[in-house]
Amino acid sequence: MRIIAGEFKGRKLEAPVDNRIRPTTDKVKEAMFSMLMPYIDDAVCLDLFAGTGNLGLEALSRGAAKCYFSDNSKSSLSLLKTNISKCKMDEYSLVLPGDYERNLARISEKLDIVLIDPPYMDGLYDNCFKLLREYDLLKEEGVIVCEHSEKVDMADEVFGFKKIKEKKYGSIILSIYVD
Repeated sequence: MRIIAGEFKGRKLEAPVDNRIRPTTDKVKEAMFSMLMPYIDDAVCLDLFAGTGNLGLEALSRGAAKCYFSDNSKSSLSLLKTNISKCKMDEYSLVLPGDYERNLARISEKLDIVLIDPPYMDGLYDNCFKLLREYDLLKEEGVIVCEHSEKVDMADEVFGFKKIKEKKYGSIILSIYVD
């Protein structure tokens, strides 16, 4: 697992030793960030269900100004902090340990990019959208990216957020939403 573009291109990230964390593959990550290029410069991002921090660190490497990283797993948080340090991104990173619902309530600024990559079959997507709407966290020109399994059907509209793009990569789908 590595940063694939930007300031830290080629930087290797610490990977999990078991299957509890499922890092986004380079192929899917490259496709995701190709779609995000118009939004990335100086963006404030949220890597919800951050795991290793793979996605948020890629955003920072490509020019995002700041990234919130949220996860509730102690092993994920340990990997995340190690990877943030390896990329020397401590001053641009805010690690929010704990439950995603509580962490969304803790964010006090509007976000340009929200990356949602939860455990696929836990049914968390709708609640993430509900809370993003309730706390009014997405900037007017912001974007939400959901990485999900082909077994998870993402509606064309969720709590007023509209799907503008969907791309399939093997069994993984990226769904892009705007307000």
